[in-house]
Amino acid sequence: MGVENFGQAAKGGQRQAKRARVLLAARLRTGTGGDVEARLRDLSQKGALVECREYLEVGSDVVFTRGATVVPARVAWASGGRVGLEFLRVIDASEVLVQLGRPAKSGAGTGGSSPRFRRPRIGEAMSESERKLVNSWGVAVGIAVSGD
Repeated sequence: MGVENFGQAAKGGQRQAKRARVLLAARLRTGTGGDVEARLRDLSQKGALVECREYLEVGSDVVFTRGATVVPARVAWASGGRVGLEFLRVIDASEVLVQLGRPAKSGAGTGGSSPRFRRPRIGEAMSESERKLVNSWGVAVGIAVSGD
Protein backbone atom coordinates (compact mmCIF):
# COMPACT_ATOMS: atom_id res chain seq x y z
CA MET A 1 0.00 0.00 0.00
CA GLY A 2 1.32 3.41 -0.84
CA VAL A 3 0.33 6.89 -1.86
CA GLU A 4 -1.08 5.57 -5.12
CA ASN A 5 -3.60 3.44 -3.17
CA PHE A 6 -5.14 6.30 -1.22
CA GLY A 7 -8.03 6.89 -3.59
CA GLN A 8 -9.02 3.22 -3.68
CA ALA A 9 -11.47 1.60 -1.28
CA ALA A 10 -9.95 -0.13 1.74
CA LYS A 11 -9.91 -3.89 1.29
CA GLY A 12 -10.15 -6.36 4.14
CA GLY A 13 -9.55 -5.60 7.79
CA GLN A 14 -11.81 -3.60 10.05
CA ARG A 15 -10.86 -0.13 8.91
CA GLN A 16 -13.38 1.84 6.92
CA ALA A 17 -11.23 4.90 6.16
CA LYS A 18 -8.78 4.80 3.25
CA ARG A 19 -5.21 4.94 4.51
CA ALA A 20 -1.91 5.85 2.94
CA ARG A 21 1.50 4.80 4.17
CA VAL A 22 3.95 7.65 4.33
CA LEU A 23 7.13 8.69 6.09
CA LEU A 24 6.86 12.37 7.01
CA ALA A 25 7.77 14.60 9.93
CA ALA A 26 4.92 15.58 12.22
CA ARG A 27 4.43 17.18 15.63
CA LEU A 28 2.17 16.31 18.54
CA ARG A 29 1.26 18.88 21.15
CA THR A 30 0.49 17.22 24.46
CA GLY A 31 -1.29 18.67 27.45
CA THR A 32 1.59 17.91 29.80
CA GLY A 33 4.82 17.50 27.87
CA GLY A 34 4.69 20.26 25.29
CA ASP A 35 5.58 19.43 21.69
CA VAL A 36 6.68 15.94 20.68
CA GLU A 37 8.54 15.31 17.42
CA ALA A 38 7.05 12.36 15.55
CA ARG A 39 7.26 10.48 12.28
CA LEU A 40 3.98 10.09 10.45
CA ARG A 41 3.77 6.52 9.10
CA ASP A 42 0.13 6.13 8.13
CA LEU A 43 -2.57 8.71 7.47
CA SER A 44 -6.31 8.66 6.83
CA GLN A 45 -9.17 11.10 7.18
CA LYS A 46 -9.97 9.62 10.61
CA GLY A 47 -6.56 9.08 12.18
CA ALA A 48 -2.86 8.48 11.93
CA LEU A 49 -0.08 6.15 12.99
CA VAL A 50 2.97 7.99 14.30
CA GLU A 51 6.29 6.96 15.81
CA CYS A 52 7.80 8.95 18.63
CA ARG A 53 10.28 8.46 21.47
CA GLU A 54 8.05 9.85 24.19
CA TYR A 55 5.45 7.68 25.88
CA LEU A 56 1.92 8.90 25.30
CA GLU A 57 -0.79 7.51 27.52
CA VAL A 58 -3.78 5.82 25.88
CA GLY A 59 -6.80 8.11 26.09
CA SER A 60 -4.76 11.30 26.35
CA ASP A 61 -5.57 14.27 24.13
CA VAL A 62 -3.01 15.65 21.67
CA VAL A 63 -3.00 18.06 18.75
CA PHE A 64 -1.59 16.53 15.56
CA THR A 65 0.26 18.93 13.27
CA ARG A 66 1.64 18.22 9.82
CA GLY A 67 2.16 21.25 7.61
CA ALA A 68 -1.05 23.29 7.56
CA THR A 69 -3.08 20.36 8.91
CA VAL A 70 -3.76 20.86 12.61
CA VAL A 71 -6.32 18.55 14.18
CA PRO A 72 -7.15 17.53 17.76
CA ALA A 73 -6.79 13.80 18.39
CA ARG A 74 -6.98 11.12 21.05
CA VAL A 75 -4.34 8.45 21.63
CA ALA A 76 -6.22 5.24 20.75
CA TRP A 77 -3.30 2.89 21.45
CA ALA A 78 0.44 2.99 22.10
CA SER A 79 3.02 0.24 21.85
CA GLY A 80 6.74 0.00 21.11
CA GLY A 81 7.25 3.64 20.15
CA ARG A 82 4.21 3.64 17.86
CA VAL A 83 1.02 5.54 18.60
CA GLY A 84 -2.38 5.24 16.98
CA LEU A 85 -4.27 8.53 16.83
CA GLU A 86 -8.00 8.97 16.38
CA PHE A 87 -8.80 12.40 15.05
CA LEU A 88 -11.62 14.21 16.87
CA ARG A 89 -12.89 15.45 13.51
CA VAL A 90 -12.64 13.89 10.09
CA ILE A 91 -10.10 15.77 8.02
CA ASP A 92 -10.90 16.66 4.43
CA ALA A 93 -9.59 14.31 1.74
CA SER A 94 -7.74 17.23 0.13
CA GLU A 95 -5.81 17.74 3.41
CA VAL A 96 -4.66 14.12 3.26
CA LEU A 97 -3.67 14.43 -0.40
CA VAL A 98 -1.67 17.59 0.31
CA GLN A 99 0.31 15.71 2.97
CA LEU A 100 1.01 12.99 0.40
CA GLY A 101 2.35 15.52 -2.08
CA ARG A 102 -0.65 15.18 -4.37
CA PRO A 103 -2.80 18.24 -4.98
CA ALA A 104 -6.54 17.75 -4.98
CA LYS A 105 -8.00 17.78 -8.46
CA SER A 106 -9.65 21.07 -9.32
CA GLY A 107 -12.33 19.55 -11.50
CA ALA A 108 -13.29 16.39 -13.34
CA GLY A 109 -11.43 16.02 -16.61
CA THR A 110 -9.44 19.24 -16.24
CA GLY A 111 -6.18 17.51 -15.39
CA GLY A 112 -5.59 20.10 -12.67
CA SER A 113 -4.89 23.77 -13.10
CA SER A 114 -1.40 23.94 -11.58
CA PRO A 115 1.49 24.07 -14.05
CA ARG A 116 3.78 21.06 -14.36
CA PHE A 117 7.43 21.93 -13.89
CA ARG A 118 10.13 19.82 -15.45
CA ARG A 119 13.71 20.24 -16.48
CA PRO A 120 14.30 20.78 -20.18
CA ARG A 121 15.72 17.80 -22.03
CA ILE A 122 19.21 18.10 -23.42
CA GLY A 123 19.11 19.99 -26.68
CA GLU A 124 15.83 21.77 -25.96
CA ALA A 125 16.28 25.53 -26.34
CA MET A 126 19.96 25.52 -25.39
CA SER A 127 22.29 28.38 -26.07
CA GLU A 128 25.65 27.70 -27.72
CA SER A 129 27.46 28.02 -24.37
CA GLU A 130 25.01 25.56 -22.74
CA ARG A 131 25.53 23.13 -25.63
CA LYS A 132 29.32 23.29 -25.13
CA LEU A 133 28.88 22.73 -21.40
CA VAL A 134 26.69 19.66 -22.03
CA ASN A 135 29.20 18.22 -24.49
CA SER A 136 32.06 18.80 -22.02
CA TRP A 137 30.08 17.10 -19.29
CA GLY A 138 29.33 14.15 -21.60
CA VAL A 139 33.03 13.73 -22.37
CA ALA A 140 33.88 13.91 -18.66
CA VAL A 141 31.42 11.16 -17.72
CA GLY A 142 32.07 9.06 -20.82
CA ILE A 143 28.85 9.42 -22.77
CA ALA A 144 28.10 10.89 -26.16
CA VAL A 145 25.71 13.84 -25.91
CA SER A 146 24.63 15.31 -29.20
CA GLY A 147 22.65 18.23 -27.77
CA ASP A 148 20.95 18.66 -31.15
